[in-house]
Amino acid sequence: MSDILKKIWATKREEVAVAKKALPLAEVRAQAEANSDLRDFVGAIRARHAAQQAGVIAEIKKASPSKGVIRADFNPAEHAADYAAHGAACLSVLTDVQYFQGHEAYLKAARAACALPVLRKDFMVDEYQLFEARAWGADCILLIAAELGVAEMKDFEAIAHGLGMAVLVEVHNGEELDAALQLTTPLVGINNRNLRTFEVTLDTTLALLPSIPADRITVTESGILAASDVALMQQSNVHTYLVGEAFMRQKAPGEALSALFSTIYPK
Repeated sequence: MSDILKKIWATKREEVAVAKKALPLAEVRAQAEANSDLRDFVGAIRARHAAQQAGVIAEIKKASPSKGVIRADFNPAEHAADYAAHGAACLSVLTDVQYFQGHEAYLKAARAACALPVLRKDFMVDEYQLFEARAWGADCILLIAAELGVAEMKDFEAIAHGLGMAVLVEVHNGEELDAALQLTTPLVGINNRNLRTFEVTLDTTLALLPSIPADRITVTESGILAASDVALMQQSNVHTYLVGEAFMRQKAPGEALSALFSTIYPK
């Protein structure tokens, strides 16, 4: 399969160039700095852990490059409220338009519909996107170590933290993890999906776990589909999960969330 991530990255750079012409960096930065409505993303996860519960980052996702449309009857506000009512700690909202059929409006609608902190799930290639994220209301941004160097990630992290946002740094192998651990963020996401081929295996999380310091919060991403997957992670002392497709394919995403985690993390 062709390198999907490279295609997405090229598209993102084109999109940022267009966005800068429509709304200059100085203006979007001013909007970001003026938006003081912040929610504690890391704190929400830690609160769930303190209560012996899973820290679930529930994803609002309409489509993907590998699966096409995942949910036709897509309503970000309804999904957000549903997730919040069924135990999610945080939300993740796709804002990539071309490959995931996401939109900034989806993030805004989801965040307005509940009190949960929200991650802007997108491919960050330029500082402009960080200011965009905060201007739209995001409480956390994603950095993907597969395509960002250490210096660039450190710069982006400093900007995000300066705006009050959390940072989820995502890795898929040991080299990327070594780079990610040079950041200060406690949130280390292990993507069980290879972003270059879109193949998924939970062995990715299990293999990298021994190299993650105890003071970091490991977030296992992708491939959490059944209670047995949750049990495997829980037994490995992983208690933070980013799950989207498994919920979004169900008639009632919130009920699917509760059903997936309630047997392993009883209240």
